Amino acid sequence: MKKKNRTSAAILIIGNEILSGRTKDLNGNYLAVELLNLGINVRQIRIVPDEKKEIVGALNALKIKYTYVFTSGGIGPTHDDITADSVAEAFSVPLLFNEKAREMLALHYANGKDDLNEARLRMTRIPEGATLIDNPISKAPGFRIGNVFVLAGVPRIFQAMADSILTNLDSGDPIISKTITISKPEGTIAEKLAEIASSFPEVSIGSYPFNTNGHPGTNLVVMHEDAALIRKVVAQLSKM
Repeated sequence: MKKKNRTSAAILIIGNEILSGRTKDLNGNYLAVELLNLGINVRQIRIVPDEKKEIVGALNALKIKYTYVFTSGGIGPTHDDITADSVAEAFSVPLLFNEKAREMLALHYANGKDDLNEARLRMTRIPEGATLIDNPISKAPGFRIGNVFVLAGVPRIFQAMADSILTNLDSGDPIISKTITISKPEGTIAEKLAEIASSFPEVSIGSYPFNTNGHPGTNLVVMHEDAALIRKVVAQLSKM
């Protein structure tokens, strides 16, 4: 019987500040770990600049290839926050001011809707047909359209938004990760490692060399959802 394809995901990080090195991407790492625990296989983490052409192109490529796409960044109040515009273009739908989003955002300000100036109202523009994603921290909502989830870029807000949607995803058995440390350099174990990997093609086996105080070694990371199979592979690797 043909094995069911695992639920897959891609993470699209949007922002010139990430590409310039001024800001470290924490969101991709956080979400990848959470998705792994849900049994969702993250196939790509891609970073693009604040340019509509780049964002639209990446979205169009990813949304047809993977079960879910998650974006981070570009939904704030400034001129370079163009993620909502880009998502609307990628789905060929209009970008409209959303009254529910306006009500949610107003809760963040002392004077409610009276404090929603033109810049803040930019955060209430939502592609037609999208559903809102709650933002418990700054109230400006994210949204979902099709298989694309659009989240904020600020890490603590991103994480809060992500936590609110993860439980509703089509998940599978958690992917188990086991690390074996071999006190030998990669070149010494590469041939035997290739033999073991070919014997277990369905298991992900990654090789990561290190050098501690002049002593080389290799960390082997084994990943699969079947604990029994993980143990078999680990037993073979441990013999090295």
